[in-house]
Amino acid sequence: MKIGIVAPANTANPDMVAPLTALAAIAYPEVELVFHPQCWENDGHFAGRDARRAAAFLEFANDAAFGAIWFARGGYGSNRILARVMPQLNAAARAKKYVGYSDMGFLLGALYARRIGQVAHGPMPIDIMRRSGGGDATVARALGWIARGERQGLEPGLGKRPAAAFNLAILGALIGTPWLPDLTDHELLIEEVSEPLYNVDRLLFTMANATQLRGIAGVRLGAVTDVKDNTPRWGETLAVMIARWCADMGVPYLGPAEIGHTQTNRVVPFGMIAG
Repeated sequence: MKIGIVAPANTANPDMVAPLTALAAIAYPEVELVFHPQCWENDGHFAGRDARRAAAFLEFANDAAFGAIWFARGGYGSNRILARVMPQLNAAARAKKYVGYSDMGFLLGALYARRIGQVAHGPMPIDIMRRSGGGDATVARALGWIARGERQGLEPGLGKRPAAAFNLAILGALIGTPWLPDLTDHELLIEEVSEPLYNVDRLLFTMANATQLRGIAGVRLGAVTDVKDNTPRWGETLAVMIARWCADMGVPYLGPAEIGHTQTNRVVPFGMIAG
C-alpha cells in the first residue's frame, strides 16, 4: 500500500523520515511511504504558497496509486486551501483514507461533510519526533489503521454511535462555515493545546451555542495540554467548565477521551461505530 504524505499547513521536519521509514519497513513491510517534496518547502509560515500546498494535496489525493493520505503535521494553513481543493477531488480521492489532527481538522471536516474517503483524527508522522518519547507506538496506531484496518489503535471509548473528533480551536473556526459536517447523532470528541483556560472556556461557549451542532449525541473531552498562564488565575477546573457548557448545550457530557496533542493520541474514524 502506498501512503502519500503531504503538508497542507506548516513545513515538516525532514528528521522524521529515517525513523518513520525504518518503523514502517519493520512493522508494516507492505507499506510504501512517499513524502511529497512540498513537505520540506518553506514560504514564511507555510510549507509553500497556498497554491503549491493545494497542488501537492490534489496530486496525491487524485492519484489512484495511493491508498491513503497521511498528513505530515499540523500548525496553521490547511483552511486556506479548502476552496481550491474540494471541488477538484476525483473518484480516486473518494476511495482513500485520510489521517491527521490539529489543523488538519479543517480538511477532515470538509472531506467528511462531502463524504469523500474515510477520514480519521489520529497521529501524524511528526509525532515520531515528540520529545516525550514513545513516538513509534503513537504513529503505529495510525499506520495500523491505515494499512490493515487494525482496531487496537482506536480510541477505546468508541461505541454504538458514530463519532468525530476535533481540536477545539479548529472546531470553533469551522462553525458557521460550509466546511463543518453534519454531526447529528454523533459523539463529539474535543481536545486542545497551548491555550489559556479563559480561551478554552470561550471556545466551549462557541461550541455550546452553535446552531450547526444541534442534534449531537454528546461530548467527550480529550487532553487539554500546555495550558498557558492566566492572569488573574482562572478559578474553574476543566471538569466544571465542560459540565456547564454541555448543560447549556442540552447534551450529556460522556466522559474523557484518549485524544490530544500527546503520545496517547488515538485514532477516531469519523462516522465509524465500534463493534
